[in-house]
Amino acid sequence: MTRERGIGQGRRYDVVVVGGGPAGLNGALMLGRARRSVLVIDSGEPRNAPSAHMHGFLSRDGVPPGRLLEAGRREVTGYGGEIISGRARSASREAGGFVVELDTGARVHARRLLVTTGLTDELPDVPGLAARWGRDVLHCPYCHGWEFRDQPIGVLYTGERSVHQALLFRQWTEQLTLFLHTGPGLTGEEAERLAARGIAVVTGEVAEVETADDRLTGVRLHTGELVPLRAVAVVPRAVPRAGVLASLGLRPVPAPHGVGEYVAADPTGLTTVPGVWVAGNVSAPAATVLVAAASGATAAGAINADLVDEDTHRAVLRHRDPFSHESESVLCAQVMGGRRHGL
Repeated sequence: MTRERGIGQGRRYDVVVVGGGPAGLNGALMLGRARRSVLVIDSGEPRNAPSAHMHGFLSRDGVPPGRLLEAGRREVTGYGGEIISGRARSASREAGGFVVELDTGARVHARRLLVTTGLTDELPDVPGLAARWGRDVLHCPYCHGWEFRDQPIGVLYTGERSVHQALLFRQWTEQLTLFLHTGPGLTGEEAERLAARGIAVVTGEVAEVETADDRLTGVRLHTGELVPLRAVAVVPRAVPRAGVLASLGLRPVPAPHGVGEYVAADPTGLTTVPGVWVAGNVSAPAATVLVAAASGATAAGAINADLVDEDTHRAVLRHRDPFSHESESVLCAQVMGGRRHGL
């Protein structure tokens, strides 16, 4: 059983992890093994919740996403980490670190923050599309392509990235149709590339997604024509769950190719706010589960190294003057200020 418990007002941790998905749990696992006190705040909204299985994760291929999270929670708590259900409403700087306020009004304190809140996939407004998301309405061929190999797949064109998506899905099936739903339309080069790969192009908006017996059967165009399909691929718009970061002055920036936004960070996940790291889909919209988990581990290593620097700085000052009354806030400001760097 996973050990989850409430928190008391004023509780202080080395690291508070906001977000209990693969990135957050893997970060917490690494920090727990580093003998850091860690609290994970989990709102229970994993991005891949609609999917029955996850793929491309070595040794866990085909495992339901929830089962991976259950195992991760057991491992984190096995190293002394704490996990609570809730939502972080805001965070602010205080002497020695940060204070995080939950939607319940509870407040916890941390020397460092790791934010792994993920993102929301914003889909085109087509009736029936959202209800099939993660099942037979897809976005990642590496996650779902094998399951729909050699079957008719439609790609909903909403911009330049959709052409790239169609060319990728062509690896899994020859029965591929690109629907020019919205967007600027194809360039001559794009049309040639699609034709060369035998990808059909249909002009006209898609009116709705058709289903029968709890499975997608096709799309109906505004003309009334029904095109039989087994799956539909779409490029969603990535919307980071960045509310807690916004309270610290961190705002998402536009992602390449107009596919949404992300929170910028350096390769370790360190943001422009000293002491605040990000990992997973909040900073890398295209990251798979395995990549998201790895980014959590990378951030954890950087956070622990940063804390070691701070602990060592304190120890040096005490060694020089055992009777020094220099405040904790000054010490932390010296170390965290020295660690700040640009992206």
